[in-house]
Amino acid sequence: MYDEIISGLTDFIGKSPTAFHAVANLEAILRENGYQRLCEGEKWEIVKGGRYYVTRNDSSIIALQAGTELQEYCFKIAASHSDSPTFKIKENAEIQVKDKYMKLNTEGYGGMLCSTWFDRPLSVAGRVIVREGTGYAARLLRIDRDLLMIPNVAIHMDRKANDGYAYNKQVDMLPLFGGSGCSKGDFKKLIAGELGVEEGDIYGMDLYLYNRMQPSVWGADQEFFSCPQLDDLQCAYTSLQGFLKGKDDQAVNVFACFDNEEVGSGTKQGAASTFLHDTLYRVNLSLGREEEDFYRAAAKGFLLSCDNAHAVHPNHTDKTDEGNCVYMNEGIVVKSHAGQKYTSDAVSIAVFRGICEKAGVPLQFFANRSDMIGGSTLGNIAMSQVSMNGIDIGLPQLAMHSSYETAGVKDSYYMVQAVEQFFDSQIELPMVSLP
Repeated sequence: MYDEIISGLTDFIGKSPTAFHAVANLEAILRENGYQRLCEGEKWEIVKGGRYYVTRNDSSIIALQAGTELQEYCFKIAASHSDSPTFKIKENAEIQVKDKYMKLNTEGYGGMLCSTWFDRPLSVAGRVIVREGTGYAARLLRIDRDLLMIPNVAIHMDRKANDGYAYNKQVDMLPLFGGSGCSKGDFKKLIAGELGVEEGDIYGMDLYLYNRMQPSVWGADQEFFSCPQLDDLQCAYTSLQGFLKGKDDQAVNVFACFDNEEVGSGTKQGAASTFLHDTLYRVNLSLGREEEDFYRAAAKGFLLSCDNAHAVHPNHTDKTDEGNCVYMNEGIVVKSHAGQKYTSDAVSIAVFRGICEKAGVPLQFFANRSDMIGGSTLGNIAMSQVSMNGIDIGLPQLAMHSSYETAGVKDSYYMVQAVEQFFDSQIELPMVSLP
């Protein structure tokens, strides 16, 4: 059971080098399961029992299952994100070096571990806007061959390299593209050739580097696996699988995957945008319900914010809290933070604990060391637009924001089981009894 999920997950990640590809592959899975596409610029016709999805910017997606008995209903949402830290290729990318090399000009996207991008095969993927007749078309690009490398400086030229190094993204992190035979314009020519279009028909490009290393299952008992972009495509894929399996006729079940979490979510397609609110509000209206019904459904709703968590590092156990620390292959992680970087509280933890007990899924609890600043995620950000009870959960991993991350084989299965149980369950929120 574990192997099947890991095989599906790594296949999905291998085909999803950018958020655009991830959403296209999520869309393909939804269509295979009978989901109908909605367009934001067209009128929606939602019926009870229907299955639908909508995308924004080709990099965020929301899918929904409308229950068949919606007299008094709620929204149940599992949310994740489609983007990962990488390097974006600038518009005028080609830089010649002494007429002997051609490198590409890039800038950092998100908070990556720079050292993990050196000395490994890289390539280019993303979205290209092409002129077609009097209009434009978006084309996905994934160059499926080893194309680039970011070479390290030899230890002989930097004797202090192992003593720590502050990487300069404009100097150290630019990938080598070609040698003396390369000339200006060759990069765009390559893109045009890959797409089968004329260079002059390319009007815009959102292109990124991606790691070409293949996934690996390893360990004494084959208990670990590694691949790029586990944060957060592991949660995106597993929460979708749970969503597809779950069903509640008295709810609108929702799967959401947002772009741009790694850079703050403040885009038209990010968790801070109106995308989730707009979608839920329009679903309510299309079902023939009034505005009052929308707010009641949200108030009774529940959000699972699914984004990976830091497992204890075998060489640096001091980096995690003494008691609230987590390990790979030991279950789903509940993340809490006194400063409210995570949306978990006593109410949402109690509800999710009950769900996991029903599913037979183990839970772990994570909090940052009190003297260290941790990361944040999309839960509280999304709830600034649609307020409801929610919890931040994830799967434990090592080397978060590396170009090649590591997680436990069992935990993906646990996430599918828990999310399925969540979408199967009718959520009962506890209320304080006044004396």
